[in-house]
Amino acid sequence: MGTVTPVKVYGPPLSTAVSRVLACLVEKHVQFELIHVNMAKAEHKSPAFLQIQPFGQVPAFQDDDISLFESRAICRYISEKHASIGNIKLYGTNPLEKASIEQWLEAESQSFNPPSSTLVFQLAFAPRMNIKQDQGLIDQSKAKLAKVLDVYEKRLGDSRYLAGDEFSLADLSHLPNTQYLVNGTDVEEVFMSRGNVGRWWGEISSRESWKMVVELQRAPPS
Repeated sequence: MGTVTPVKVYGPPLSTAVSRVLACLVEKHVQFELIHVNMAKAEHKSPAFLQIQPFGQVPAFQDDDISLFESRAICRYISEKHASIGNIKLYGTNPLEKASIEQWLEAESQSFNPPSSTLVFQLAFAPRMNIKQDQGLIDQSKAKLAKVLDVYEKRLGDSRYLAGDEFSLADLSHLPNTQYLVNGTDVEEVFMSRGNVGRWWGEISSRESWKMVVELQRAPPS
């Protein structure tokens, strides 16, 4: 049996999209090499990087001679390729489970991500980058996010996790943005004031896989 070559993930772990992929890899017990990309120095726009990520964004992902981009697509690929190892329930084990996971992944991507990503940028990143915050946009995004979380609150009153009673990619995909919003911003109240959402967040954020990703975020770039 030959040595397994770790997959390569390009990008800073503080990136929400990069951390989504890292959490999936840890859940699936897949070896990986994290290659830091200095965004401030525009390394993501270099010709070499653009060969593996044509849009010049992170993450970029390589598995031997395969290159992929877009974090949710990468997570689906990892989960399908390594279906029998690690968390085998992460992407479902039958068509109905997969369909349920997919519908909540779509909800995350289409309904949750737009307002939450705006809030992450406005509240977490803009101050670090000395960019003026747009209070009108913040208020609008909070209102949109609250409506999404009202739907989640009802759903999570009926099931332990979004797609059913097992932790899945649908839950995992919410970890990166929510981590920023419930730690150090007043949007925490939007989550924690909803009992089922607060319970759900407590469960998914305390998983060992996510704790490992948070440690990578705190570690200085190698």
